[in-house]
Amino acid sequence: MKPALHTVSSVPVLPAYVASGNECALFEHAWRNQLPVLLKGPTGCGKTRFVAHMAARLGLPLHTVACHDDLTAADLTGRYLLKGGDTVWTDGPLTRAVREGGICYLDEVVEARKDVTVVLHPLTDDRRILPLERTGEELAAPKSFMLVVSYNPGYQTLLKALKPSTRQRFVAIEFGFLPAEQEIAVVSAESGLPLDRIRPLVTLAGRLRALKGHDLEEGVSTRLVIYCATLIAAGTPVADAVLAGMIEPLTDDADVKAALLDVARAVIG
Repeated sequence: MKPALHTVSSVPVLPAYVASGNECALFEHAWRNQLPVLLKGPTGCGKTRFVAHMAARLGLPLHTVACHDDLTAADLTGRYLLKGGDTVWTDGPLTRAVREGGICYLDEVVEARKDVTVVLHPLTDDRRILPLERTGEELAAPKSFMLVVSYNPGYQTLLKALKPSTRQRFVAIEFGFLPAEQEIAVVSAESGLPLDRIRPLVTLAGRLRALKGHDLEEGVSTRLVIYCATLIAAGTPVADAVLAGMIEPLTDDADVKAALLDVARAVIG
């Protein structure tokens, strides 16, 4: 069984984030009123950066769990492990966050196994408790604890989707890609490439995003535009950077790739 891939951070530096609406105020109100939050939006649109930004802004430790097919409830809550010949209970990231306070962020929660959502339910209503059957404990979440989950609705299937009864336990914030001028500013700040050289890259990203659901399962993320711009800033020829940073990650189909390159040549030259 694979362990949960998780990180804990308490970096005082505020990660850069450009708001597209009132999401920062909504998140802060939810935290102050002990409400769980669901973030939904396409891959690479800034959900994870937003959570890191808000954790630093509120002065909270951030426990991040990257969900995957083998993630179980025990990976989140904890298990007994052998240490030096003794059997010792070891808290999982969710349990540590409940004990200590802070934000527990489950990234792409629909990728986890179904028993994970069952564990979350008592933390997402007025009880705000985490029962640990194996230790006999029932942990009450402190006021500083907040549960945040995210997923990409574009990847939902009948087998991988949040049940309506689960979704309705959260305050939901929808994310999308920034307006072009804001995205250009973000990419420039992250990559160091001048604004005028980023503008055609963002224009291309917009054209490729319009193909989502037709030739592509997913559009170009802001993250990929930043990668592409970073390669260009480092001296990579534009055509090579676009291919490696914005075309190859989207598809393995030779015909689709050729069509995307035609779009790129038409936009960038």
